[in-house]
Amino acid sequence: MIKPLRQDDAFLADISAARREPERLHLWWLGQSGFLVQWRGSHLLLDPYLSDSLTAKYAGTDKPHTRISERVVAPERLDFVEAVTSSHNHTDHLDPETLRPLAQVNPGLRLICARANVAEAARRSGLDESRIVGLDPDDDPVSTTVGPFEIGAVPAAHEDLARDASGHFCYVGFVVRAGPHRVYHAGDTMLYPGMEARLLRERVTIALLPINGRAPERRVAGNLGGREAAQLARNIHARVVVPCHYDLFAFNTASPEEFVAACQRLQQPHRVLRLGERLSWPPE
Repeated sequence: MIKPLRQDDAFLADISAARREPERLHLWWLGQSGFLVQWRGSHLLLDPYLSDSLTAKYAGTDKPHTRISERVVAPERLDFVEAVTSSHNHTDHLDPETLRPLAQVNPGLRLICARANVAEAARRSGLDESRIVGLDPDDDPVSTTVGPFEIGAVPAAHEDLARDASGHFCYVGFVVRAGPHRVYHAGDTMLYPGMEARLLRERVTIALLPINGRAPERRVAGNLGGREAAQLARNIHARVVVPCHYDLFAFNTASPEEFVAACQRLQQPHRVLRLGERLSWPPE
């Protein structure tokens, strides 16, 4: 099992230490596509999966979700969070066993998701729909504000730009604006026409991109591969790119080596985080 760099008490202590630098943006990788973002003492969770619900669900089936890394922290210990996102309805991005404990310990918690998925987000989280904000990339305006964070939605193609019966995108990414900083959380996505032009307008500081690629034999929808993630980051002029969506399940993972080699070849600044590790921006 992969052990996090910081876990449980040590992880929470690092969050407390980061509060002493409120003008820097801090983020921690929680595993898969989950991140915790801190800015000016406020906290936002991006697509957290902090349970073993999928391992239990698929136990004894022909598609076991065997965990290969330890959990960074239990969700009920994160009792200081203003908002949480869900980019789409797959359980590693919208997990009842993560969201319900979070809602219990954070009475004012807001959930931001794709507008197409509000009803499902309410069902899984247990939150009243009045506390759920549905965003669609075609909205005007396309963002909402929670504390010091402005959160906007952009399309994601997992594997395609799927829409619901009302024409709303089923898969989205998020652009989080925190003062001068812009964090692009891609959710699960592949490349699609117009993607780079749209993201260039956002002036991305930190790009959080999946690297597990597309492998039909896994029987799950595909994502960017390592080379694609590095090239996308370069093309949108991201100040730094962080890979994600690997090292959780044995059947659906990737090595960051291809990503790192591509970033080095492209001279794209990058940072490979260990589980529970912090990135602070701007760097010292």
